[in-house]
Amino acid sequence: MSQNLPSKAKVVVVGGGVIGCSVAYHLTKLGWSDVLLLEKAQLTSGTTWHAAGLIVSGLLNDETSADIFTYSRNLYATLEQETGLSTGFKSIGYLQVACDTERLEEMRRSAAFMRNFGIDCNEISLEEAQGHWPNARWDDVIGAFYTAEDGRANPVDVTMSLAKGFRQRGGSLIEGVCVTDVLHTEGKVTAVVTDHGTVETQYVVNCAGMWARQFGKLAGVSLPLQAAEHYYLITENMPAMTPKTPVLEDPDRYAYFREEVGGMMIGLFEPQAAPWNLEGIPDEFSFGEIEPDWERMIPFLERAYERVPDAKDLGIRKFFCGPESFTPDLAPLVGEAPELANYFVACGMNSLGILSGGGVGRILAHWIVNGQPDVDVTGINVNRFHDCQANQQYLGDRLVEVLGKMYEPHYPNLGMTTARGVKRSVLHERLQQSGAHFIESSSWEIADWYAPNDQAAEVERYSWGRQNWFSYHEAEHRACRETVALMDMSFMGKFLVQGRDAERALNRLCCNDIAVPPGRIVYTQWANSAGGIEADLTVTRLTAGRFMVICSDTAHGHVGMWLQRNISDEQHVFVTDVTSSYAQINIHGPKARALLSAMTTTDVSDQAFPYLHAHQIDIGYALVWAIRVTYVGELGWELYIPTEHAVQVYDRIVDEGRHHGLRHAGLQALNSLRLEKGYRDYGHDIDNMDTPLEAGLGFAVKLDKADGFIGRDALAELKLAGTPTRRLLQFKLRDPEPLLHHAETIYRNGEVAGYMRAGAYGFSLGAAVGLGFIESASPITPQHVLEDRWEIDIAGTLYAADASLRPLFDPGMTRIKC
Repeated sequence: MSQNLPSKAKVVVVGGGVIGCSVAYHLTKLGWSDVLLLEKAQLTSGTTWHAAGLIVSGLLNDETSADIFTYSRNLYATLEQETGLSTGFKSIGYLQVACDTERLEEMRRSAAFMRNFGIDCNEISLEEAQGHWPNARWDDVIGAFYTAEDGRANPVDVTMSLAKGFRQRGGSLIEGVCVTDVLHTEGKVTAVVTDHGTVETQYVVNCAGMWARQFGKLAGVSLPLQAAEHYYLITENMPAMTPKTPVLEDPDRYAYFREEVGGMMIGLFEPQAAPWNLEGIPDEFSFGEIEPDWERMIPFLERAYERVPDAKDLGIRKFFCGPESFTPDLAPLVGEAPELANYFVACGMNSLGILSGGGVGRILAHWIVNGQPDVDVTGINVNRFHDCQANQQYLGDRLVEVLGKMYEPHYPNLGMTTARGVKRSVLHERLQQSGAHFIESSSWEIADWYAPNDQAAEVERYSWGRQNWFSYHEAEHRACRETVALMDMSFMGKFLVQGRDAERALNRLCCNDIAVPPGRIVYTQWANSAGGIEADLTVTRLTAGRFMVICSDTAHGHVGMWLQRNISDEQHVFVTDVTSSYAQINIHGPKARALLSAMTTTDVSDQAFPYLHAHQIDIGYALVWAIRVTYVGELGWELYIPTEHAVQVYDRIVDEGRHHGLRHAGLQALNSLRLEKGYRDYGHDIDNMDTPLEAGLGFAVKLDKADGFIGRDALAELKLAGTPTRRLLQFKLRDPEPLLHHAETIYRNGEVAGYMRAGAYGFSLGAAVGLGFIESASPITPQHVLEDRWEIDIAGTLYAADASLRPLFDPGMTRIKC
């Protein structure tokens, strides 16, 4: 074998499952033929060989997932024409059932969204659904959805066809070679060491599947994924089942059903899963099976059998248990590792490896070859996680829950309940005493809303409609508009950038000009070379050579990585993550100035402390940085408090706040307030595929800035093209009753024009509001926005809406600049 191992390869892909073969296939398709794929055993070993091969769309509500699915489905349907090897793909259809009104609304919402992206998911009558599955039970079903183009493929055949495709274009594949180390110099990949020799390389791609976490550790790369037991049962022959029987999915029973060699396969995504080998996956478990835990699984099997009662009378041909790897948030790990340049990752497919294989392979190959992805990757980028989320205990605790989340309702405020309390603000106990209901984001505990003193801070029943805390949310929202609200924002990412070259280095990253006097704050985006937004944040100049960069918790890892990758070692610049060094308390509302002035000796009048300025002020015994800026559209300040002083400063604010109508407010209020004002949220309303000009942020782009910035030429070209044909608009429903959440389809003059990126109830405006991107063949002018007919599809019903390029709330900013 060693004599066949080349000494060099431009790219080394590690892992010969469907993901590794797809990455290699797409790299060669893009013209890179010097690709070496190394598999320690045989192709399909690990988890690919025992996958069920479902090519079904599920319930999607984001564009990237839709792209991944549709690309994979189309690729598997046509790959044989290129390689001569069938993938086994058959469009046998896909049937989903709903047994309660909440599930039905979710399916209607998702179906409307998916149809925009080539997934023809439609609600059908129960009579038609029963015709597809006559042997299923139907008395408790209230809705059914059918996608005729979906179906199933043969996982082994898919992998072999992809492998042949990339070898036909000059790629090399060697089985029986184990990569034992990754060498690197000055933070960049240089070679891989194998049990048959060393191969010099420019790029390594970790497609090691359930071994990816262990393999990543060899190079100091942290990958939060963990294998779990995953089950399916195959019955003896069932006369009603044929190879053309559609895949049936019953999420309320955490099960799917399909034909398998004349019998019926029952696949399970049980709500209480079992981690497998937390300490590490055995090296030789390439084609192994796990001994089924019958006692644990029988209750879930019995529930699944309720959908097809006749199956209880059939014998069991096989009860299979094999490992599948899952991530803490049920999204894949894709992209370049922040720890090591040119070390790319594609793993953690959450049992959807075959379904995702084609699309993920294409995305990552494009990313490697062109230097940036061609889809929104904010939700799948490997750098979204914090190191602590790869801890063994964290993964073990979280994994119990995530497998079943595949089939749980995806309510907009439903989070995880396991592996909680990982990161807490120093004010956590104070907020808890004030009635906070916490959600988890990026491993932080964050106050979502506050219950009154006589009420429990609990969600009584999750719903797509108004939940029990809706009135609490309204009170918080109105407090910010009418008196003053306090928000703990300590979870925000904070980076101190300092040094002789700090201004020059940051100005190269920022679309706006941060060459401002000390004590000024600048709102800006960072762009990639194509002009796409890589970050949306603020930069505050503290002194001549010290800057504070503030970003959201979800962008924390990406912002840190962008700084690391784009500041030269030759520059005199030092970047320090000071997130844990400062608590952040925001106070906003018409009475914010009166509240703050009662606690400090600093003059906080508009003349002495204007908008977008920063000063270090005293509050009690502490010195804090006060930054006059807003994300809610009201007068106010963000206070950055050294952690050791945070509790006493908080107590002073609350104590003084009693005289000013102070109220605590959480993320729900933050979201509704900022959406009334049209403020953007990176990773939700805007992402790496949107430009600042399309997003209505041209005011923060200084194309004439000395020395330019990354993405300047692309944005200059876009501006030269004139009025955009793609724009982010603010919408408000005319009917005060419906709620907007995310991914609702937008209609313009009766035609699909785009979809909502985010929504909330605008209590100050009297109806649901949100932000959505629309596209057109011709420029979208202000006159079009004002005069065209706008409607938004919510669960299959169209609601009239008003659209605007300017903020619907206080467009003149009079409430802020006062």
